[in-house]
Amino acid sequence: MFRNLSFRHKIPLRGSVLIICTALVVTASLMFRAYEDLKHDLLQNAGSMGRVLAHTLTPAILHDDVWRTYEIINSPFQASTKANTNQADEIMILDAKQQIYVSTHPKQYPMLSDPAHANPDHVFLQQAIVESRGSEPTVVEPVGSGKFYIVTPIVSDGAPLGTLVMEYSRSMFLPRFYDIARRAVAITLLALAALLPMSWYWGWRMAAPLTQLAAYMDKIGQTLPDDSELQLYQSRDEIGQVGVAFKRMLGELKEKESLERQIFFSERLAAVGRLAAGIAHEINNPLGGMLNAISTFKKHDNNDPQTLKTIALLERGLLQIKDTIAALLVEAKFQSHPLSVQDIEDTRTLVLSDIHQKAVDLAWENDMLDTLPLPSTLVRQILINLLLNALHAAEYHGHLRCHIYRDSSHLILSVENDGKHITNEQLDYLFEPFVTGQENGHGLGLWVTYQIVQQLKGEISVKSQPGETRFIVSLPIPDTLA
Repeated sequence: MFRNLSFRHKIPLRGSVLIICTALVVTASLMFRAYEDLKHDLLQNAGSMGRVLAHTLTPAILHDDVWRTYEIINSPFQASTKANTNQADEIMILDAKQQIYVSTHPKQYPMLSDPAHANPDHVFLQQAIVESRGSEPTVVEPVGSGKFYIVTPIVSDGAPLGTLVMEYSRSMFLPRFYDIARRAVAITLLALAALLPMSWYWGWRMAAPLTQLAAYMDKIGQTLPDDSELQLYQSRDEIGQVGVAFKRMLGELKEKESLERQIFFSERLAAVGRLAAGIAHEINNPLGGMLNAISTFKKHDNNDPQTLKTIALLERGLLQIKDTIAALLVEAKFQSHPLSVQDIEDTRTLVLSDIHQKAVDLAWENDMLDTLPLPSTLVRQILINLLLNALHAAEYHGHLRCHIYRDSSHLILSVENDGKHITNEQLDYLFEPFVTGQENGHGLGLWVTYQIVQQLKGEISVKSQPGETRFIVSLPIPDTLA
């Protein structure tokens, strides 16, 4: 289940576990160290007191002064206070035979008795006393006992007089240890309270670029995000490099999608063109025969008004069909004079009357200065169709802009209007015949424009958004006169 969590939770959780484990290990180490330090201090103090008492007891034992010996070993209890947590529970003197010489608790440990009868721990003590050498205190910790003992030999001029035994409870320093432990736990909790939110914050910060990138990648199956939507993490680390690679991949996918759409669009228009041309040629033959028959009929006198009216109706219909078929058979094989500046200006004159009728403001920019080796008739047809199409789309009292210029190798025709924009769905079928139903009564204006542009090996593009639609035609200028 953890594997399926988002990195927004995985990274903070892992950081939190690491922080908690580190805090527990550090706290446990500090508490263990504190326990060892307390124990070491106690043993060191007890050993020091054992050496002092052993030195003080030597004269009394030499004189066999039991009462004086009792007073000496009982003096630490009389001088102790409640705050003294290092006080021994029991102090006794064993003679050379390891029998009780004197004890601070004579009722529990009577004189000349075997201390092992009252306390089984003394079995271990007797063995430790036999094995001890010198006059230094020895720590004895019987297995399974809640006590530990400081055993200090009493020696006079190298001769052993007896043994000083101080009994301590293992729990005597636990209150101090618990106090230190409570402080350590409190400090650990405060550190966790500060570090865990920081861990989650930085975990979210670290995971944010990954989750954001995953969200963008998830959209690729449905649509390609725009560059304006991408707000990827910018850096030179691995995540930044993945973001750069993703942007590069997205650009390549968009380019591939654009090329696929252009190829599909071109193939579809080419197929429609071939179909339309084939149909037009098939219709032209019987159409020509019918028009010839009508012409022959009109040459013979026939004064019947009804017949003449019918013949005129048929002729108009057939001529309209002929015009439509002619529009479908765009040819660029005939010769026309090179395109001049005046040809462009004449085009403006031709559409001015329609522009005035709709009260549209035309911004005209003709930056073409020289005559170009392009067929003037076809270029003028392209420009007229674009202007009439833009005029039809513009609102009353709207705005048109036409800009004609050339760069190093192309003639550019740019026509834009501020009318209703073209949707993406309409763009897919914009240059097909009989789709718009808006130009010349049959929707062939943009179809004819596209066919002429293709024959002249040029390109036509459309950019449309609310308030602005722009058609741009780029026609290559032949190298001979360019």
